Amino acid sequence: MQAEHPFATTTAPLSTPAAVPAAAPIDEAAVRAVDRALAALRRGEVVAIETADGTVGAAVSVESVALDAVERLKALTGGTPRLVVTRRRAVVLGLAAADAARPVSDIADDQAPGAAAEAFGAMTLDRPGGLTADQAHALADPEQHPQAQDALPAGLTASEACPGSREAAAVDLARLARLLPAAITADLPSSPPTSAAEWAAKHDLLLVRASDVADYRVHVVRTLRRVADARVPLVGSENTRIYAFRPADGGPEHLAIVIGAPDPKQPVLARLHSECFTGDLLGSLRCDCGDQLRGAIAEIARQGSGVLLYLAQEGRGIGLVNKLRAYRIQDRGFDTVDANEILGFEADERVYLPAAEMLRQLGFEAVRLMTNNPEKLRQLARCGIAVVERVAHIFPANGHNESYLRTKAERSGHMF
Repeated sequence: MQAEHPFATTTAPLSTPAAVPAAAPIDEAAVRAVDRALAALRRGEVVAIETADGTVGAAVSVESVALDAVERLKALTGGTPRLVVTRRRAVVLGLAAADAARPVSDIADDQAPGAAAEAFGAMTLDRPGGLTADQAHALADPEQHPQAQDALPAGLTASEACPGSREAAAVDLARLARLLPAAITADLPSSPPTSAAEWAAKHDLLLVRASDVADYRVHVVRTLRRVADARVPLVGSENTRIYAFRPADGGPEHLAIVIGAPDPKQPVLARLHSECFTGDLLGSLRCDCGDQLRGAIAEIARQGSGVLLYLAQEGRGIGLVNKLRAYRIQDRGFDTVDANEILGFEADERVYLPAAEMLRQLGFEAVRLMTNNPEKLRQLARCGIAVVERVAHIFPANGHNESYLRTKAERSGHMF
């Protein structure tokens, strides 16, 4: 797969930037509550989740669950623990019909709070007497891959989790924590005799509201702030400055690599690059990320100025650990799209609000975008950045990534 020239320029249909609604005030306490819940889930702890009607339940990540955690859920709530997985994982298990969902970024970048969480979809799996920790692991973890109906526990049923429910919030918390997107939940049979906060404090649980989980992605992006910058001479591009942007939740920083002195009054040559530890740092041949990173820097330097946004969205947004899991699945004969979906993720979970916000803070409202991905053109426009031109960004296959590049073209619409 090789174009006539790796930096051929084509004019894309001019993408009119969408009007960005005025941002609602950020509830910093809510952002902190979600962030603490994410850390607790990663430690294998139980967290309490409250819905808009004041009812409360508890949840624990499947990835780190143990038998004593399931028993604690029962003891805390008096309810029957149930497994919650993404709708995508339920489709893989044969428990839901496949549908043609909108791209995650299409909804995750909406300004409407809660839009992203509702887009993902969740399903509750249950059976008479409840599921054991081992059964929950087997259903959620593709390494144990029960993918045929006759491999499922007897009496297993599946039902859609309502948007805004504790179940939907629990599975979204696991996804946000970059764990396997599945959780075990149990509800109190009725509202607690005291307030939800008092009940959680009594049982030493972190409490988070389901609505705050749904709003988290949008609110965190709105807290992005430039926290540091420095001159960093690069090989072939000595006039380079790196700017670091950090969200208020203390999450990973995004970086802007500004080469030369681009004029904010003119469309800036720009590249959105999702971090790839294996390709960018180790030179992995499974993807073309390292070539794209170094090639973009070289071309921006050749043209005199521009900006490369280095976004903390490893593995198309699923994180490094889950990307390695996806590689193991690909080694069984599945392509990169199938692998993400078998894990329970969407094919691409990246969002582009951070990129748009960084560009605005750097003073850029219009870009000449170096990309082969039509979604990036569309999503930047939806986030208020005008894309006046697409600059093709193509590199030859290396013998190891031919199938990967073919999948991107045939199933993700990349332009090669």
